[in-house]
Amino acid sequence: MPDLSSLEEFIQRKMSLSKIPGLSISLVSERGIYSKGFGFRDVEKGLPATNRTVYGIGSITKSFTALSVMKLVEEGRVSLEDEVSKYVPVDVRPLGEPIRIKHLLTHTSGIPALGYAEAFIKGALELDSTWFPAASADDIAVFLRGSESWAVSRPGERFFYLNEGYVLLGRVIERASGMKYEDYVRKNILVPLKMDRTYFDAPNDPDVASSYIVDRKMRCIRSRFPYGITSDGGILSNPIDMANYIQMYINRGEGILSRESIELMERKHADVPDKLFGDDGYGYGLMVTDNFLERKMVFHSGSVLVHTAFMGYVPEERIGVAVMCNSSGYPPSFIGMYALAVAMGEDPMKLRFIKEDEIMERLQGIYETYRGCYRICIRKRGGLLYLEHRDRYTESSFPLIPIEISEDHSRFYTLSYGRRINVEFSGEEMIYERYRMIRSGRLC
Repeated sequence: MPDLSSLEEFIQRKMSLSKIPGLSISLVSERGIYSKGFGFRDVEKGLPATNRTVYGIGSITKSFTALSVMKLVEEGRVSLEDEVSKYVPVDVRPLGEPIRIKHLLTHTSGIPALGYAEAFIKGALELDSTWFPAASADDIAVFLRGSESWAVSRPGERFFYLNEGYVLLGRVIERASGMKYEDYVRKNILVPLKMDRTYFDAPNDPDVASSYIVDRKMRCIRSRFPYGITSDGGILSNPIDMANYIQMYINRGEGILSRESIELMERKHADVPDKLFGDDGYGYGLMVTDNFLERKMVFHSGSVLVHTAFMGYVPEERIGVAVMCNSSGYPPSFIGMYALAVAMGEDPMKLRFIKEDEIMERLQGIYETYRGCYRICIRKRGGLLYLEHRDRYTESSFPLIPIEISEDHSRFYTLSYGRRINVEFSGEEMIYERYRMIRSGRLC
């Protein structure tokens, strides 16, 4: 393994800035496995996160579901061209055309996200009055029956990330295999890969991360895990087990699936509109780019709000990473991609989004006009900078939309009552509307 001190410092700094209680990581290469925990798995009890701590991996579960479908395809029990209605009692036809297995795998059913998972998680965590009692795939099938009126494209034409589709795939697996989804995944993936502490429910494991929410005042609030999600996002795992899972992909499906099926999963079947790399595509339960430091990377993120995760690997370099956290805040994907860059001997600052995020962190602070007559706060929230003004009675906040971000000079703009206002930063100086302002060095 290369020197990972810069990675460890990066992790600690981002955890501190984002108030992440605990994080665990594993980094896989031909030189071995690096795995480590940072911070707390339980803040109140003072228990540390370890390289064996169990977290919810959210939508990374979709890759397990897709892998299971492909295994059934290889066995001749499922066809990618099968209509979903063959297995599930829901005959939804967006714009009059049937949804096939391949459409659910690639999120191209034609139906936009219906929000079941968001409603389920918020209700389970009592975050608002939303409540969606989806205890089974049959509940989702009922929920979907009227959804064809919500469709905006024919199946296969357009990417719309659809959690509900992967719930249906779980039922497809059950009908085709004659086993419960959880049992099928356990027998055909977890046991062969020796993923002994990967679960759908982990109440008795002593090293499970507690769940936390960071509120709008950046306070870390203890919460609970939203058990009940299954084939779209219900798996809990740990860095050591996930290292085994990643190595299976790097080894082209060894012991689980054929090379041809793995490479079919890693092929771009759908164009993803929200691109991080400019060419992002979706395969079968996996995201794909060819522009990760000029290499192909296969990856997926996951979130159940109180736990977040990322898995990614670079096939040609035979390296991979899994990152897991027990809160939201800083994207674990950024930490994972930083780790992959370090493992490949590349400068992580070559990743545009990492560098821009670092620069925006440094631009935060209070800026003052001549002799401190007028003050403005620049604060970073959710990946954007905000220009904030407060006095005794009023407050206002405007997002700064990036035009150009660089070490020496960064330009943004904001909108106010129909006007576009440019905001420029250079060193400690900010030009905003008619004001020249200097950072005073104080935090907001």
